[in-house]
Amino acid sequence: MGLRRIGLVILVYFLPIVGCYAGEHFPGARWQHASPQATGWSAAKLAKAEAWSNQIGSTAVMVIEHGLVVAQWGDTAARTPLASVRKSLLSALIGIAVARHQIDLDATLDALHINDSAPSLSAEEKAATVRDLLEARSGVYHPACYESRWMAKLRPLRYSHKPDTFWYYNNWDFNTLGAIYVQATGASIFGAFEREIARPIGMQDYRPSDGRYSTCNASVYPAYPFHMSARDLARFALLYLNHGMWNGRQIVPAQWVEDSVQPYSQSGFGPGYGYLWWTGFADNNVAPIVKLPVGTFFAWGFGGQFAFVIPADDLVVVSRAPHAPGGPSLREMGRLLWLILDAGGYSDIGPDASLAAAHGTHEDGAELARLLPGKTLMWGDGPFLTRMNPDHTFVFYRGSQGVTEDSGSWSVVGDEVCRYSRRFDPHDACLDVVRDGAQLEFFGGNGLMVAEAHMVGQ
Repeated sequence: MGLRRIGLVILVYFLPIVGCYAGEHFPGARWQHASPQATGWSAAKLAKAEAWSNQIGSTAVMVIEHGLVVAQWGDTAARTPLASVRKSLLSALIGIAVARHQIDLDATLDALHINDSAPSLSAEEKAATVRDLLEARSGVYHPACYESRWMAKLRPLRYSHKPDTFWYYNNWDFNTLGAIYVQATGASIFGAFEREIARPIGMQDYRPSDGRYSTCNASVYPAYPFHMSARDLARFALLYLNHGMWNGRQIVPAQWVEDSVQPYSQSGFGPGYGYLWWTGFADNNVAPIVKLPVGTFFAWGFGGQFAFVIPADDLVVVSRAPHAPGGPSLREMGRLLWLILDAGGYSDIGPDASLAAAHGTHEDGAELARLLPGKTLMWGDGPFLTRMNPDHTFVFYRGSQGVTEDSGSWSVVGDEVCRYSRRFDPHDACLDVVRDGAQLEFFGGNGLMVAEAHMVGQ
């Protein structure tokens, strides 16, 4: 069984004596805690996870196994912006409304009398269904409220894709879903969330005034940002871990939960997308990060708002950060998950992708300046390659088609290789390099591997 599992059995046996729930361990008025020692977690390794979370800017972290808090740090009670995690909250409300036959997923925008400010929607755009919006596949590329410059820049051209033919992370879809919910139920999103979900699962901090509608001139459909504490977000994640059931009561239909976390589309950077939930995790072809079990899904918001649900391990991990640019990236969160899972004794989580654990030679500047000119770097399993020209320019291209994706310049500064990109963000980056034969591993300033490549050429 293993020491960690034996410890859990002992803990469960004695829970009634200390006044906690046995069985599924849903929190009551307050969360129930279990010491790492009692459940087989390593306190020393959890301290490493906490140190990393502080390094990447997390302000609160909670780790819940079998409904018990095995670790937490930071201010878990602070009500802070959820950013795009709001969309997963709305998905739950829509699922409840669908079960009550208030919303039909196959209803078209035309049937629901959905339109927008000029230039208004075309007949083809109005053929998109509620389901298309949930999957971010509407093909409606109208400007939207609460849309970042990055989202607006990446937005496809208007009328470039028919409904249900192309995935684009689209705030117009998400905001319009909020309006469809209000139209169908006659309820405010924030009040409905309090009645339908927050109160039934005992959220400690949420109140309807923690949400607001955000309007703009670009669209008639407002966004609906929420504030929420880490400990309340963890309850919501635990609800989904338990298929929408809370302490014997079905809050969100179980079938809706299952349907919501299927990957109907695949993003260009790894995770899939369901009904306003992300599925799976980052693509590890460029460099290892963390291996998560099949069935993992998560809510994700700007600035580093994350709620991971790992059903195979009966585990929830919530991490919060300031609602500001430069928050923890998905790769940095992957490192946090790796450290947490390592602390819990979970196996098959992938290799340690830190500089401290790297095998090979940490090359100095002189060797890098001699080694790289004229070489081509093949990233992961391909098909992307970078040609490092002797004149210190580079071309990044797709190998099988030979299509140039980016170009710029490179140099050696101190003991790091630096590149200056015309297209990709960040435009400039300097990385440490560890070499093992023709294999190169690149590490950022925080000591985390960001890419690995096979070196070919002269």
